[in-house]
Amino acid sequence: MEFKPLAAVWEITMGCNMRCKHCGSACKTAQKGELSTREALKLCDELAELGLKWVTVSGGEALTRNDWHVIAGRLSQNGVTPQLITNAWLVDSEIVELAERAGIGTFAISLDGIKETHDFMRMEGSFKRVMKGFELLKGTSLVPAAITTVTNTNVKQLEQMKEILLEKGVKLWQIQIGLPMGNFAENKSLLLEPEYVDTIIDFAYDMLSEDKIDMFLADCIGYYNLKEIAVRSKTFSAENTHWQGCTAGKQSMGILHNGDILGCTSIRDRKFIEGNIRYRSLKEIWNDENSFRWSRGLSKEKLSGLCKKCGYGDLCLGGCPNTRLTINDDIYSENHYCSYNQAMRKTGERISRINDSSKLFHMGKRLIEREEYQIAEMVMAKAVSMEPQNIDFLNNYGFVSYMLQNYNDAYDANRRALEINRGNIYANKGMGLTLVKLGRLEDGIGFLKRSAALTTTDYMVPYYDLALTLIQNNRSREAEEIIEEGKRKSPDFVPMSEALYGIMAQT
Repeated sequence: MEFKPLAAVWEITMGCNMRCKHCGSACKTAQKGELSTREALKLCDELAELGLKWVTVSGGEALTRNDWHVIAGRLSQNGVTPQLITNAWLVDSEIVELAERAGIGTFAISLDGIKETHDFMRMEGSFKRVMKGFELLKGTSLVPAAITTVTNTNVKQLEQMKEILLEKGVKLWQIQIGLPMGNFAENKSLLLEPEYVDTIIDFAYDMLSEDKIDMFLADCIGYYNLKEIAVRSKTFSAENTHWQGCTAGKQSMGILHNGDILGCTSIRDRKFIEGNIRYRSLKEIWNDENSFRWSRGLSKEKLSGLCKKCGYGDLCLGGCPNTRLTINDDIYSENHYCSYNQAMRKTGERISRINDSSKLFHMGKRLIEREEYQIAEMVMAKAVSMEPQNIDFLNNYGFVSYMLQNYNDAYDANRRALEINRGNIYANKGMGLTLVKLGRLEDGIGFLKRSAALTTTDYMVPYYDLALTLIQNNRSREAEEIIEEGKRKSPDFVPMSEALYGIMAQT
């Protein structure tokens, strides 16, 4: 698969004039090895050559580096739109003028609460400088934006902050969650609790109707909450936009002050650094098949907990990997800072209190009928744990696991059912379909044929599944034989056969 980079975040310096309590980079002074102006400009050319569209210039505090506007200007000259993130301490009319000349698109200022909260998190007098910065942006070509890191100190101040930003004419507002890394690792008491993710999403959703500030939920906030999907749809000007996994190493990258390249600047562990532009070209690093393997090779099966079983897992891939890494010290762990995860965990707690296996089974069947497979999986799993030899429980657990694309779980359920009754039609069919998904086509077809041979005239679904599997694998002649056999066996199969011939004609 070819990966095309569109955006990057570039920490041009580790130097900073603040010591924020939630700083993930733990920035202080400029570090040894910082790229020179000449090296930085060469990198600007390489970024353009690689086809990037946007580069966010950040730090540290980007404005503490005297050539920040030269770097931004080179990006702009190359057709790459530079964005800027600043704490606004140094912002004055000259800085704003330099930003305009450099072609800065979005001029983002960090705001982390009302005055008392913001200054507590950053530095006394910082809030006043932020307000001045927003005032200076009025009437310029720059797009004024705010970036807020949400902690337990400001999550209940979002409404007040909104009014402040409206007064200052801010057009864009990005909200992200503070994660325990850098300085914040020493201030974990300020860490937001997972259940507040829905509070943030609800707030962003309510702002849609006002249509005064465009809300941007950062990658660490989600996922598969209908309100969150609506907010992202507005952000990206598309319908039904939903989270489709972290883009690190696929469509985006991070660049550190010394030219180190990684998937995301938030993931700072040295084992995630893919190379350095002083020793290899950016193009070579990006196109190396061994680069960003942790991201490019990530699959649902490598995750744990609910993320491993989640019906959205193949798309979502556990949400923000840095959230998982910093919270659990494991990039493949379950993501509790997920709205869907929180909803399912609460549902699971209610299910755990039900100790009637028959009640669970009938509940699960109703959920299956409504295609609510995620909850049905939890219900059927509990039922199976109570009656592990109940073949009906195993069959239904195998089905919901299959529908959630949890093929290993489906395989295990069908295997156990067949150990109880080798002639069970449903278990043979389920095993056949599952083996096909696991890449064992011939074995799968064998089980589907066995299921078809066992079936009765009033249940012809195994014939349909067998024929469809053959069609999908370019074995139309065999499929036609199965279809005709099914028609001879039962008149109930005729409507199914017509549908199958229609599919065959299209393929």
